[in-house]
Amino acid sequence: MKLIIAIVQDDDAGDLIDVLNDEKFGVTKLATTGGFLKAGNTTLMIGVNKEDVDKVLGIIEKECKTREQLITSPSPVAGATGVYVPYDVEVEVGGANVFVIDVDKFLKI
Repeated sequence: MKLIIAIVQDDDAGDLIDVLNDEKFGVTKLATTGGFLKAGNTTLMIGVNKEDVDKVLGIIEKECKTREQLITSPSPVAGATGVYVPYDVEVEVGGANVFVIDVDKFLKI
């Protein structure tokens, strides 16, 4: 038994969960916040048999594509004025951070 922990962007979570459920994989959804963009993420916990790991990873890869997004970042203006002028920065978002962990024991009580 394996536990797949997938951290995905909120925009990708709904479709990913739908596809996983259609393929009969149970999913536990946790609302989380990323440290870099401080934006909402979704952490999914998916318990699977060892032989299903590659199938689930393929689904995650298909549904969670990376893309470019503009974010507004404050920038200090010269001097000690304390004035911040926002400017746009293009960053890559999406995709998934995935951990696959061995499970010693699984109980459904």
